[in-house]
Formats: sequence, C-alpha cells, structure tokens
Amino acid sequence: MYRSVTLAAAALMTLAAVVPAQAADEEPVAGEGLFLTVSGSENTWMRGVMLKCAPEPGGPHPAAADACAALTKAGGDLDKLPADPHPCTKKFDPVTVEATGSWQQRWMSWQKTYANACALDAATGAVFRF
Repeated sequence: MYRSVTLAAAALMTLAAVVPAQAADEEPVAGEGLFLTVSGSENTWMRGVMLKCAPEPGGPHPAAADACAALTKAGGDLDKLPADPHPCTKKFDPVTVEATGSWQQRWMSWQKTYANACALDAATGAVFRF
C-alpha cells in the first residue's frame, strides 16, 4: 500500500513539473475559443468540438452563432446558460460536460454532470448541441 501511494505521489509531482498550472489572471490569446466535450457514464463515449466566438462565431461547432449568443446572454457563466426547457425522462444515464479555454479573453475551466443527455440539452441549449 505504501509503495502505491509513493508511486502515485511521485507521478503527480512529475506531472506538475511538466505541465505548469495556468495562472488565474493570465490572459489567453484573443479568439482562442472553448473546447467543449460531452462524455457518457464512466467515459463510455466522448465527443468534443471547438467553439469560437471572437471575432465572430465560428469553428466546427454546428450551432456556433446560437451557442455564442447563449454564452453572451449568460455573461460567460455556463451555470447561467439560458435553458431550453422540454420534457425529459427520469432515466439515470449520466453525461458529463466540460468547457476549457477562453471566452472574451477570460480563461475558463468548467465541468458539470447531468442526469441524462436530455437533461443536459434542456439545461444548456445550443452550447452542448453537437
């Protein structure tokens, strides 16, 4: 047990040395965009897309203009995205979403788990529709 803990600690320290943490006040490159991912329970499936909102909506996100408008309406706070309420089943099949990158020159790293894909769609609208 002690050996496993020691090896895990050594691996984390090595990773920390190789991948420095981004400072909270560090400004990313303008127009860099957000990398959005959606994964199923226990990472059984995963998909991702880049969303660029500056200087204009674009990137491979299929609804970039709507997603950028939703982000603007929420002031960049993914917990405050305008909802698209519609009925969903209560089946528990969790999906986890992440957003990492920059929006309006602010670094963001956000993650949330929803009960199922329908609950995700109802809560986040166009942002995670890809």
